Amino acid sequence: MQIRAGQLDRPEVIALLREHLQGMAELSPPESIHALDLDGLQRPEISFWSAWDGEDLLGCGALKQLDAGHGEIKSMRTAQAHRRRGVAAAMLEHLLEEAARREYRRLSLETGSMDGFEPARRLYARYGFDYCGPFADYRDDPNSVFMSKAL
Repeated sequence: MQIRAGQLDRPEVIALLREHLQGMAELSPPESIHALDLDGLQRPEISFWSAWDGEDLLGCGALKQLDAGHGEIKSMRTAQAHRRRGVAAAMLEHLLEEAARREYRRLSLETGSMDGFEPARRLYARYGFDYCGPFADYRDDPNSVFMSKAL
């Protein structure tokens, strides 16, 4: 597996991001969807990576800088054909390494509270993320779960 910076112009990545947004829409009401679209992922405070096996896209993830010491995980997605093969764990490890390289003191995330998000919550908990209250511009929402990890 190779994790590459960017690649937002690749058709495979664009299709995976569409799948991600569609999946969020199937599980969450519109007002509770915080996933970024292609334009949102191209903002200067966002860094995006995609995971590949040769020319086969495995998944993606992004890191948003909230301030000099705090980052947020965004757009974690594993391609359907590659689920349960360690792609999400590898991407999460990459994001944690990048957050440490940037000397963040905290890394946070928002995910859904519905059953469909349980695998993601278990993954984050396995890597030491604890449940917390809303951070940044988020508000309490019964459809959202917030998690954070001190680095």
